[in-house]
Amino acid sequence: MAVTMHQISVPVFERLLKALSGCLDKAAAHAEAHKIEPEVLTTYRLFPDMFPFWRQVHQANLHARRGSALPAGMDFPKIDGADTAMPQLQAMTAATLDFLGKIDPAAMDASREVTIVAGGNERTFPTALDYLLTHAMPNFYFHTTTAYDILRHNGVELGKRDFIG
Repeated sequence: MAVTMHQISVPVFERLLKALSGCLDKAAAHAEAHKIEPEVLTTYRLFPDMFPFWRQVHQANLHARRGSALPAGMDFPKIDGADTAMPQLQAMTAATLDFLGKIDPAAMDASREVTIVAGGNERTFPTALDYLLTHAMPNFYFHTTTAYDILRHNGVELGKRDFIG
């Protein structure tokens, strides 16, 4: 049996975004229980030159949307840069999950050329499979992991199961 582009991407994005949503719930509960302003968590960064938590969540959602849509030849919903509060991060993640549910597995073409603009630079991948495996998935994992790490570093009680779903 051949493995499809959809099988190696969309279910992975969905599982980890659902787990990230659960981490957001725990972070909001942690902030409330410890009388911490949620912005302390959402603006926290592990190192000065790294993105803050809210941007890690943005990037995870972006890579899931773009990583599913482009191999399917679809446009993807853009992410508003002003979504920095917990409720908006939850809504963004829910919208991404809704979008992922609309991806037609048959439309995902591993041989499709993919061009993206990242950091102001255009980059073309010879195939959607190359794009997915060398760019979209590694970036998705990096940003979901970093978001999790920021919350753990700030005392939110999370474990491995919270990360992997």
